[in-house]
Amino acid sequence: MGGGGYKLKANAVIFSNPSAKIYRALPPPKKDVKEILAVIFTGPHKPTEEELKHIPLLVRRNNVMRALECLQLNHLDYSDLEISQKNMDEYEDDKIPVPVQHHDAQSNIEPESSSTHDQDDEEGVDDSACPFAVHGVSGEDYAGMSTAALKATGLKHLQDNGKVLAISQDDELQSIYNNPQLYPQMFPWLFPYGLGGLRNPRMDKNVSELGQKQHLLMFHDKQFQLEPYYPLLAFHHEQIKQSTTGGFLTAN
Repeated sequence: MGGGGYKLKANAVIFSNPSAKIYRALPPPKKDVKEILAVIFTGPHKPTEEELKHIPLLVRRNNVMRALECLQLNHLDYSDLEISQKNMDEYEDDKIPVPVQHHDAQSNIEPESSSTHDQDDEEGVDDSACPFAVHGVSGEDYAGMSTAALKATGLKHLQDNGKVLAISQDDELQSIYNNPQLYPQMFPWLFPYGLGGLRNPRMDKNVSELGQKQHLLMFHDKQFQLEPYYPLLAFHHEQIKQSTTGGFLTAN
């Protein structure tokens, strides 16, 4: 500003991310899953077949097919989903669908993090609660990183031959007018069945878009309130529409 002050000005535009390779046919071929997912066990012994049955990585084909059929039947955006029985037949029942690697480790103590006075052969407890450590980069780690640190983390991942999934954006902007699927596609976790969008044809009563947005914010579980981007975008779009309408009336 000329007077030395500051003002904040922002805008929000929406592009779709076409990912036809992912959702055109489900489940994906087994070879594609192997490219992006692997299971690694560490310890003195390889896991037994009985132990493998207790990890949440087994495929039960009937359950997968029922889930896909339910999704196709109940979710509007998946109504044209192709369910591939051929791909499903590639997966063995109650088997891990990706390679399982075993890294032999005689001790679970890391020398770099152990004390010079530590005399235990193994790290752990004999009773009470089991300590659980998570390794990797989580959302909380990203939140505290600067732009330079994020770039360095991404570059290291690429240098380590880490897998990458790239989905480009569409060339055309998404319209905020007469587009009932806009919010269900932007926030699929808030609209799990792809229904309930603004001015959708299934509504029994004629409710304004602003009134519907306010109604969603009053849900008892507060999921729309706790989602940081929904209130911001919803009412930003209202400002755009009011400004456009006001400008049109002034011009007339």
